[in-house]
Parts: sequence; C-alpha cells; structure tokens
Amino acid sequence: MPQLLHLDASARSDSFSRKLGTAFAAHWRAAHPDGTYAHRDLVADPVQPLDEARVRLSALSSLHGVRDLAAMDAVAAAAPDLARAWDATRPLVVELLGADVLAIGAPMYNFTVPAALKVWLDRVTLPWLPLAGKSAVVLGARGGAYGPGTPREPFDFQEPYLRAYFTALGLTDLEFVHTELTHAPVMPFLAELRDAHEASRTEALARVAALATRTPAA
Repeated sequence: MPQLLHLDASARSDSFSRKLGTAFAAHWRAAHPDGTYAHRDLVADPVQPLDEARVRLSALSSLHGVRDLAAMDAVAAAAPDLARAWDATRPLVVELLGADVLAIGAPMYNFTVPAALKVWLDRVTLPWLPLAGKSAVVLGARGGAYGPGTPREPFDFQEPYLRAYFTALGLTDLEFVHTELTHAPVMPFLAELRDAHEASRTEALARVAALATRTPAA
C-alpha cells in the first residue's frame, strides 16, 4: 500500500506552493485509491529546533552503529535528556520512513528554503536514515525567475540545497516544480511579467498532475 507524506512550509495560508501541494495530493490520491496520505503543516505545527541532546543523539547513533528505530530507542533510553530529544524526533522519523512518496511544499525565502522546513530536515536527519527507494517532488514558488539561463540563476540556493540533501541520503528520484514570478501579480513594477507568471503557474499545475499520476510507489 503506497504512502504519501505531504509537507507544507509556507508562512502564507494561500501560497502558490501550498496550491501546488494540494493539487499534487489530490491527483496522487485519485491515482492511488488504496494508498494512505499524511499531511504535516510545518508552520501551523512547528517542529522543535535542535538542541544539544538532539545533536548528541546523532553522534551516539554513529558511535553505536545504529541502523534502525529499535537500536535508536535503546540509545535514547540512556539518559532523560536523550529520551526527551528522541520523543520529539521519533514520530517524525517514523512518518518519514513510512512514506514512499514525499510532496514538499517549499517556497523560496531569501534565496533558500523556509526555516520551518530546515528545522524539520535537521530534526529528522540521522546518520542511519535510509531514504533510498523513495521518491520526492518539491513544489516551489519563487517571487522572481531563477531557472536555467536567467540572471538570478546563481542566486538559487533552494533547489541545489535540497537536491544535495536528498541525494546524499540516497533519494535520487527527485523532481522540482516551481511557480515563478509570483510577485508579478502584486507588484506594479513587475506588471509586464504577469503573463510569464501565469504561464509558469499553468505549466507547474500541469507538471504536478503528470508527476502525481506517474510517481512510483516503492
């Protein structure tokens, strides 16, 4: 039974990345009627930032050769602060491990990912975390244009960062869908780019529909 984990990290409730995520989830669920779906809003329900105990858990997991949840449970039981750090981490890791497909709503903030998403990544990442065999679609929104060949392409620290992060953990079935020029409809000095924004939005929605129906379930 395939499982989809849908994350939202936009600070705006009516954001373009959330709309792409909602569309992806709807198409995926229609294409996988036997699948299960979990949604986590990282802004409405923020993840606890890293503390010293959580950092020690990562180090200890390497020291003890941890390879699974049961072994991590044993390491975390060694001290109350480790147990508390693991209590805040374990449900997120279980949710991630159970997913075959990730749909990640991630707008670009200040050229990179939102803090809410970065905190989640920091919290769930452990040296033994296995992501090979899963697939992910990152659903982005950018105020300007950052695609290949644009003047601001070198300013894009969002897609390269997420690509590096996931591939380093073994997840190579990774797609990015961006709605670009989202500032054009609301900023008068970008009015001439509104048609380009609309074309980007339409193309993004079409790609979302195609990816949701073809994304394989591990």
